[in-house]
Amino acid sequence: MFKLLNKYKPETKAAKKERLKALGAEEAKKRGAGVIENRGPVVHFGLNHVTSMVEDKRAKLVCIASDVDPIELVLWLPALCRRMNVPYCIVKNRSRLGALVNQKNATCVCIEKVNQEDNKALDTLTNLCMEKYNNKPVTQWGERTLGLKTTVRVAKRDALRKAELESRAKY
Repeated sequence: MFKLLNKYKPETKAAKKERLKALGAEEAKKRGAGVIENRGPVVHFGLNHVTSMVEDKRAKLVCIASDVDPIELVLWLPALCRRMNVPYCIVKNRSRLGALVNQKNATCVCIEKVNQEDNKALDTLTNLCMEKYNNKPVTQWGERTLGLKTTVRVAKRDALRKAELESRAKY
């Protein structure tokens, strides 16, 4: 997955500055011809941006970091991806996601489109993510075990109810 996403890194600030400088010289030619330059496919990042892409069903694959602090920031994102039928996966480290987008850390990233030659790899990844994450039933976490104090309180309450029922049965 990182091999595929690494191909679609966004440009750095220096590369963007250089591209815009070169574009400035050719801008007059392009405006006269009516040519609009379109950026190629790129990895998108940022929680709000990824959320809006999932809601619009534009995201093809969403990667969520497992070590986000506080976890409540991204806790709802898998449920949204399931609801919108967008494949998602949980990766080990937010700094690895940050390295994909030239940042220190990134909570989540997504990809909207890829070049023609990478369609097969993206399809394989989305199928794997759908199997492992989206189509799995939501599991219950832990079982209901009561603590010692609660167990004693419940036992006392049950004893009182039983005594009350016996006293009512006498009358």
